[in-house]
Amino acid sequence: MKIVITDEALDWFKKEMDIEPGDYIRFYARYGGSSPFHEAFSLGMNRETPLDVGVVTTVQGVHFYIERDDIWFFNDHDLHVIVNSKLDELAYEYKKSN
Repeated sequence: MKIVITDEALDWFKKEMDIEPGDYIRFYARYGGSSPFHEAFSLGMNRETPLDVGVVTTVQGVHFYIERDDIWFFNDHDLHVIVNSKLDELAYEYKKSN
């Protein structure tokens, strides 16, 4: 599995979360909402120091990661982080891992 951060998503993080090189952004399974794979769970995101990294992608010095305990949520899919330009907010796409 991998995490893909588009240029637009990176710009969103810089603008909305004031990220800078050395920061860590965690994507995690949270209880509540729904996702394409799990009813009652949705994807959360937070600035947080990792404990047990399962997957990480580093873009311009910023580390985007998923803890090992949250990999189940993605159901063998890659996470693509994009921006919904109409709403100017992050959106997530899940694409089957090769």
